Amino acid sequence: MEAGVARYLQYPTWIESESFGRKPTGSLRFGRRLWEDQKVRVVVSAHFPVQASSSRNRSVSFEVSCSSYKNFSASTLESGSFRAPYDEALMLKNKSQEIEPYLNGHSVYLVGLMGSGKTTVGKILSHVLSYSFVDSDALIEQEVNGMSVAEIFKLHGESFFRKKESEVLRGLSSKKQLVVSTGGGAVVRDQNWDYMQKKGISVWLDVPLEALAQRIAAVGTHSRPLLHHEPGDPYTKALKRLSYLLEQRGKNYAKANARVSLEEIAGKLGYAHVSDLTPTEIAIEALEQIEGYLKQEGGMAIAGL
Repeated sequence: MEAGVARYLQYPTWIESESFGRKPTGSLRFGRRLWEDQKVRVVVSAHFPVQASSSRNRSVSFEVSCSSYKNFSASTLESGSFRAPYDEALMLKNKSQEIEPYLNGHSVYLVGLMGSGKTTVGKILSHVLSYSFVDSDALIEQEVNGMSVAEIFKLHGESFFRKKESEVLRGLSSKKQLVVSTGGGAVVRDQNWDYMQKKGISVWLDVPLEALAQRIAAVGTHSRPLLHHEPGDPYTKALKRLSYLLEQRGKNYAKANARVSLEEIAGKLGYAHVSDLTPTEIAIEALEQIEGYLKQEGGMAIAGL
């Protein structure tokens, strides 16, 4: 962290002279605009002890010396605080290393409604954990001669698809070091939970319905067999169908060993909307929730670890 902040501030930084002064506590604000008649060149050279707060928002205390510029006398300011941008990739790597002894090679199964980001987040997790990524829908398509999920639903029906889905999950249940992105409806069959939690950890990506509907509407509903035939504009029919599906499956999703709420992440990080979250931030939270589950009493035994 200290090295990261040092790198971030190693070059001269321009700030507005009116933005700072001698303060025993408080924050040193770096202005976005440059006022030609008031700007001061600040050279930062100090030790960077990390203070308080959460793992994603660090306050760093430091001293700065100000060179004289346009009649502004040189001085040394007392400690202030600087909100340093955190390195997502580094945090992700560190968290994966922390969780590794607890996870012990067991697979991670991501569940959630369509469009919740299981594939995107799953690929990030598989990379940082050095696991293999598997999309259960893609495996089903391979087994049905490369036919798409939408085509399988149309030609063979949902019951045929759900049967194939269970067969795929059963085959995956005996393997380790996988991150599996499951289909949105995989949670409806009890036997699928047996497969996922036999030697794995299940994680629910809980995304607000409005955000899901916006994502799906943006790319279209043609690849979503449970949405394509709903009436109305893409957003309206997506929101309507998703609301129904969550009502039907909500209790099933809640069976997951860990829950990743995008609303809660956005709140912790101070974002106005879940759409401001990056996939890496969601992946970090997933690892934190998995770690919390495995550390809790009986968690490792329940997961078969």
